[in-house]
Amino acid sequence: MSAASVEHTPYDACDDEPPTLLETASELMEQHPGYRVEIIGGVITVAPPADGPHARALTKLMRPFITAGLDDGETSVLQAIGLWLPAGPEDYAIPDLAVVDADIDEHLIEHNCYDPLCFRLVLEVTSSNHANDLKHKVAAYAEAAIPVYVIVNRKNERIHLLTDPVPGEATYKNHTLHARGHQVTLPDSVGAKVTLDVTELLEAGKRKPRAATPAPSSEHPAAE
Repeated sequence: MSAASVEHTPYDACDDEPPTLLETASELMEQHPGYRVEIIGGVITVAPPADGPHARALTKLMRPFITAGLDDGETSVLQAIGLWLPAGPEDYAIPDLAVVDADIDEHLIEHNCYDPLCFRLVLEVTSSNHANDLKHKVAAYAEAAIPVYVIVNRKNERIHLLTDPVPGEATYKNHTLHARGHQVTLPDSVGAKVTLDVTELLEAGKRKPRAATPAPSSEHPAAE
């Protein structure tokens, strides 16, 4: 999704303290219903609602996880759930898709966000916020020790698989790219055998061309 950084909302000079980042984020969510507001590295980002292809790709993505049984038993497959981040005192992200432990309700921290220890995988489908998904969120998720991070890069038509976060370095040890025609097998740490079809997912995430509008007829009724 397209994301833009946001400055603090101005506050009255008579106030004792300026609003916190979380207070500002909450205000932005109230002002922009349906937008995704996150705090990554101490910076608030605001993303508009996803387009149709983005949502279609997520629907396709959920199927192999559910078919593998990851939405029952020890794990759940969830969209847009808050993930509390250790990088800053108020940092949090809302990944497009996540595989989490089934007892996640017991690990609520703050602001409807949950302990990263409950997350086995996070996944993002890009729109125009490539720097956020491919750079800032890589560091944030690695620092949070999320074992597996998958990025469906619609612009460059690749799927990124990042595994094995490096302690203290805010990066992943392994980062592989997968093009059309490839099958991506996810690590067993997810909880079941899951394979993603790159071509199918990239096709789902493509914007379909609009049907051409017929040109108006140049013919005129014959004069009587």
